[in-house]
Amino acid sequence: MPGYSIIVGRFEREPSTAGRIAAFIIRWLVTAAAVWVVAALVPGIRLEGLGSTLAVALILGLLNAYLKPLLVISALPGIVLSLGFLLILINTALLALTAWIAGKFDGITFAIDGFWSAFFGAIIISLTSFLLTRFINPGRIARRFD
Repeated sequence: MPGYSIIVGRFEREPSTAGRIAAFIIRWLVTAAAVWVVAALVPGIRLEGLGSTLAVALILGLLNAYLKPLLVISALPGIVLSLGFLLILINTALLALTAWIAGKFDGITFAIDGFWSAFFGAIIISLTSFLLTRFINPGRIARRFD
């Protein structure tokens, strides 16, 4: 059926365009909060200002949306053999790539000092995002815009 999804034996309507935009903005703000938490907790990660926080969250979100699925599919045998540890390394690489891309823009102040800062930063961003999306469900909020 167009416009509907089957979720565990029941039909749910797909969110409207406004709902999808709302879900995107909420996920973006959740990622921004996670990046801010990491900058506050990990000594080797520097982030200055709200604009930089939002820009870094946008870059990281786009990398996670477009590049991460390709990396996960190509590394699937290694992920299985390492019992998922390789996923942490993929997240670490994406965070480091985010810092590199952010460094190309003059208005974004985001820097990572080394591998271990990126490693622990990736773990904290993953955990913070997971916890925040449990309390703030972007999909449920998006359906309110229908």
